[in-house]
Amino acid sequence: MNAGAGGRRGFGFLRLSDHTFVDYATQVYLAIVSLLILFFYDGPPARRIFLLSATVLCLLAIQVLIRAQAWRPENRLLDFLRHFYPILLYAGLYCEVGELNQMFVKGYADGFFQRLEERLFGCQPSIRFMEKLPYLPISELFYMAYFSYYVMILGLGVIFYIRDKQLFWRYVSLVSFVFYVCYLIFILLPVVGPYERVEALGGGQFRFVPVPYPAAVQAGPFFQLMKLIYEYAEAPSAAFPSSHVAVALCTIYFSWRFIPRIRWIHLAVVILLCSATVYCRYHYLVDVFAGALTAGLLIPIGEWLYRKTGGASGAKTVTDS
Repeated sequence: MNAGAGGRRGFGFLRLSDHTFVDYATQVYLAIVSLLILFFYDGPPARRIFLLSATVLCLLAIQVLIRAQAWRPENRLLDFLRHFYPILLYAGLYCEVGELNQMFVKGYADGFFQRLEERLFGCQPSIRFMEKLPYLPISELFYMAYFSYYVMILGLGVIFYIRDKQLFWRYVSLVSFVFYVCYLIFILLPVVGPYERVEALGGGQFRFVPVPYPAAVQAGPFFQLMKLIYEYAEAPSAAFPSSHVAVALCTIYFSWRFIPRIRWIHLAVVILLCSATVYCRYHYLVDVFAGALTAGLLIPIGEWLYRKTGGASGAKTVTDS
């Protein structure tokens, strides 16, 4: 498709022929969040206006990007942004969850999950695991595996983008679909996780008190790196189900099928990552099982929706003729 043909297509708003499944999924998620903020957010009015404006502007920016890339498919920057914008949004949308998690449930459901773990396992696995193995080499292995989550999401995306644009669309569509469903659950069911203790201050206010970690564990560079990430980019309430587990299993679903040379290494890292969510005290053990169940349910649903909506049939890339 040349620039002239793209120009004749114009900038008609919501031209569905240019949409891919991930465009539908992202815009539906943003529309749902906008409605939730509009009708249910009871925080300060100025904050409500800011959150609603940011979400709607994001929705409109996606439409502009879709239109612009369809009009100028030979532009490499637009092509890159058109492919990667969902990945670039994940962190911001995740942080927004922390602003919206008190709309339907006041407080946090950690007490319920802690009691559930006691009944199921006779202890708190997220506390006991590290207490049994408080050694720097072991803790760094787990924290490194936990950090690999960010690398595997972007890394597989880059590999598929270079090798096969259609496969890239399929990959980013399923990963995004899993993320968005997890984000909605985080909004509806706030669970902080065992790495912090929630203390009610009254008046709907809470204080998050970090749980003490062994000195040997705190000495590790990957512990410090993850501490920094969680200090500035964590959303309180995003523990159940574990999106780390759900999305990591989504990535192994793709590498196992399409990059056989790394499948066993990737599988080993994902298993370590799932274990790290508990060892590093970011998730209760039941969060891990729920994350695996979430992936098991959403991956086939996402594949079906991807095919049903035409997959990436609306996407235009610089390789189009």
